Amino acid sequence: MATRFRAEQVGSLLRPPELLEARSAWKAGQLPMEDLRAREDQAILAVLEKQRAIGIDILSDGELRRGSWLTDMADAVEGFVSEKVTLEWKGPGGGEEGSTAQVAGARLRKVRKLTTHELPLLKQSAGGPFKITLPAPSNFVLASYKPGVTDPFYPTHADLLRDLVDIIRDEVRWVVSEGARYIQLDAPYYSHYLDLQQRDRMRAAGVNPVKELVSAIAADNATLKEVPRGKVTVGMHVCRGNSRSRWYTEGGYEQIAEELFPRLDVDVFLLEYDSDRAGGFEPLRLVPRGKMVVLGLVTTKEPKLESQDELRRRIDEAARYVPLENLALSPQCGFASVAAGNLLSTDDQWRKLELVVETARKVWG
Repeated sequence: MATRFRAEQVGSLLRPPELLEARSAWKAGQLPMEDLRAREDQAILAVLEKQRAIGIDILSDGELRRGSWLTDMADAVEGFVSEKVTLEWKGPGGGEEGSTAQVAGARLRKVRKLTTHELPLLKQSAGGPFKITLPAPSNFVLASYKPGVTDPFYPTHADLLRDLVDIIRDEVRWVVSEGARYIQLDAPYYSHYLDLQQRDRMRAAGVNPVKELVSAIAADNATLKEVPRGKVTVGMHVCRGNSRSRWYTEGGYEQIAEELFPRLDVDVFLLEYDSDRAGGFEPLRLVPRGKMVVLGLVTTKEPKLESQDELRRRIDEAARYVPLENLALSPQCGFASVAAGNLLSTDDQWRKLELVVETARKVWG
């Protein structure tokens, strides 16, 4: 792995109100696309400057151009339809709601790069190491496969997964060729395999969760097989859902650790550890030596600022299972996995990232 970043972040940042207004005006046909792009550029340059000032080790454009963390998939790929897979959200305003992913309702065909509007400005203006975030192919097996809509074109999950791998692998190849040196795959649907209730639902639907997990890992590995290791860092963020401070899965990593940690061919695991829903650090004993674990100890779901002493205590606890030199610190997820953002303020967001930086400097120097 080329570089170790101690003060990390997952990627998405709260959108400025004026940017949300501009996007609404564009959708209503009241603002030309070139004006929207200019306003996005302005907002991205502002958050890059703020991140540099704070001292975060790895920069992000905040995913400010996206409707949600994965909507670029349907924007760049033909074959998705407006149907949604329903998720049961927990937390503030919880209840059943459709995923932001669209359902595959035809054969998928990529018509442009997912990050074609993001990478050029980051290359030009980051002024430091930056990451590109992409949805893992495995997400869409659960989020975009709907019986009666998808199966006429993809009879099985495996059939859909093959095309998804080709689409994301092409994107990975392109961002590497364009000079990206940190690629993060986001994979909240791995958390379905650790949630006992979700596992029961899979079995009731005739799906073997263990086999599905192994298949998902193999697919995500295939996506990354051409990455030049040592020059490009590859991370995987495992999430439990993050939309307006809500979540949809619960449970410790023990259910998936034996398969996921040794088998998934990434350099960095970005793991949520901001609440009791994530369980303890014991499953980290299965992370292969030399791989990095980014501890998501700072929550993005509420404004209360964590205690630095408590963060340092928990880092020491995790170091019982992974050497301290292989640990880093971050928020548990992004601040705005969907454009509306989580239930905290922009000032809260920056205070939390400042806390990540200050704590990381004290722990690792």
